[in-house]
Amino acid sequence: MDKGDRAYNFSAGPAAIPTAVLEKAQTEFLNWNSQGCSVMEFGHRTPEFQELIDKTENDFRELLKIPEQYKVLFMHGSASHQFSMVPMNFLAPNDSANYLEQAHWSKKAIKEAKRFAKIHVQQAFEETDAGLSIVPESQWRLDEKAKYLHFTSNETIVGVQFQQEPAAFNGHLVCDMCSDILSRPVDIEKYALIYAGAQKNIGPSGMTMVIVREDLFEQMQTERVPTLFQYPLMAEHGSLYNTPPSYGIYLASLVFEWLKDLGGIAAVEKLNIEKSKLLYSYIDQSDFYHSPVAVNSRSVMNVAFTLADPKLDQLFLSQAQQQGLLALKGHRDFGGMRASIYNAMSIEGIKALIDFMKKFEQKS
Repeated sequence: MDKGDRAYNFSAGPAAIPTAVLEKAQTEFLNWNSQGCSVMEFGHRTPEFQELIDKTENDFRELLKIPEQYKVLFMHGSASHQFSMVPMNFLAPNDSANYLEQAHWSKKAIKEAKRFAKIHVQQAFEETDAGLSIVPESQWRLDEKAKYLHFTSNETIVGVQFQQEPAAFNGHLVCDMCSDILSRPVDIEKYALIYAGAQKNIGPSGMTMVIVREDLFEQMQTERVPTLFQYPLMAEHGSLYNTPPSYGIYLASLVFEWLKDLGGIAAVEKLNIEKSKLLYSYIDQSDFYHSPVAVNSRSVMNVAFTLADPKLDQLFLSQAQQQGLLALKGHRDFGGMRASIYNAMSIEGIKALIDFMKKFEQKS
């Protein structure tokens, strides 16, 4: 491909950012909002930055229909920070919480949570004749006295996604929604807290969005939590207790504008379903490619697949990259291939990938 061309980036994260967003950011890089300097250089205590963060939050609320009783926080760091922040805020040492063990990221969340309280773990994935599946909720055994149930809505490693919120627990739901936030409508009122690292559907890495019910603040264990890890304090200060991830907030604002221009979450969901069906349909009709995930548990965001002969994996990746199809290597825990097709991936990118896969199969 030519040096000036944009590749199709299938990275699981940091992931593709819409080209239109990057182009607008490029034009404003040296002179944001006619201020004569970059937004990265601009003071976060100024009225202009306050206007930016307010608009970014309002657009986020509008897209996800977030009720007033929820606070939206722009937090430093990654979702991995939330693996500790959630139990630190919600749990006293003698409290307990339910965690669904799904794969790589949920295991990390469980490991961190066990530092702070009693954690009841429920295995949520199982191998079936149809492929990797979510264990039916009727088989779950949960601690009904637990403070919350933590789960990952979309597991990126192999591409397993909850099609709806778990209903087996009567208490609070806490969700790691990193890889499918803003990809489909969400009933926010079913959750006590949602967190999502920015680097998949929101913007660049280094920032995490948190949506949390304000009425739960009085129950939180803030007296033993470091200042910058306290949800109530960050909410009280409008995410501006300390210098915020200002450039991440700025780019998120552009992404939210882009999503609204597309028609909002309903329109984006329709496009995402179309993209994933196109790719899965091709994989399923092939004897050369295989999806390891059962149809009813498949992710719309991360499509994992294997080749008939693993010895061809490196050749596949090398030739794909030559065609401008990047980051298709599967996670080290799974191997094979993985096409992460978040909101920014176009239908043209999916068609280009399928076209390459057809030609590679024919040659092999």
